[in-house]
Amino acid sequence: MAYDRYVAICHPLRYMTIMNNSVCIRLAAACWVMGLIEPIGHTIEISKFSFCESHTINHFFCDIAVLMKLSCSSTLPIELLTYIMGTLLTVMPFILIITSYINIISSILKIQSVTGRRKAFSTCASHLTVVFVVYVSVVATYLRPASTFSNTKISSLAYIAVSPVCNPVIYSLKNTELIKALRKNKNSS
Repeated sequence: MAYDRYVAICHPLRYMTIMNNSVCIRLAAACWVMGLIEPIGHTIEISKFSFCESHTINHFFCDIAVLMKLSCSSTLPIELLTYIMGTLLTVMPFILIITSYINIISSILKIQSVTGRRKAFSTCASHLTVVFVVYVSVVATYLRPASTFSNTKISSLAYIAVSPVCNPVIYSLKNTELIKALRKNKNSS
């Protein structure tokens, strides 16, 4: 989405040429393939765990951090895998998103009209909000030492529940028809 916004704002006249169906399919396929491949290493490492104490998971779902806490075997291999994959699949895309938004903001600041700048910023604000919520919660949950995995319920709740609930709200607030309906409802109350 950051790339789409980057092309739309920084190269508006070439948008349709750059963001064609082939590019969109490749971007979506890359996300799906990485989402399917990434958990394989974790699954293999978790299958090697031995659990000697309680088998009760005190969490909303069966998460890596909770399993590492319950395991009495060495968790170093999965910790290393989590940091490596987390860096590749979380930090690297985040850097690309930030880079694209730096370019977007510099292009927006060159726009002469205030309404043009406001419209360009409003198209990016919702995506930046979602990126912030997701990345902060994922980094807070997984990219820290295993010894500090005490409050993973709160941080995992942020990316497993808050972000999906916020997405429709954040993106629909840009919808002028929804805003008009909310104002009409507010005025009739």
